[in-house]
Amino acid sequence: MGLLDKLFKGDGDETKEKSSFPWTDLTDKDQITIAKEESKEKLIGIFKHSTRCGISKMVLRNFEKQYEEEENVKLYFLDLVKHREVSNAVANELSVQHESPQFIVLSDEKVVHHASHQDIDAEKLKELS
Repeated sequence: MGLLDKLFKGDGDETKEKSSFPWTDLTDKDQITIAKEESKEKLIGIFKHSTRCGISKMVLRNFEKQYEEEENVKLYFLDLVKHREVSNAVANELSVQHESPQFIVLSDEKVVHHASHQDIDAEKLKELS
């Protein structure tokens, strides 16, 4: 396997490695309502990730390196391969067209920012908080 394969190839069997990163797994449509409610008190970030996409994996890695933990932020992680119906519900309920990878930020029950691919930047959370 060459360097480019390692960087960009996703075989679909990858899963998010468990780490100390403060992700909350988004696995159920009911959690969208909970996240909207939580956004009244803090910023909510939803990272939509495809385990089949090398670019998504690279963007996720960069996001995790950039992110500096803040008390007023809660981050959800959505594996869209495993939870496609939840991903569709996020798009419908938040009125944000589906992309992958994608980062959506909620405040006061509204989408205040969304970005995809290389436009995903953890620094945006600092600007919004």
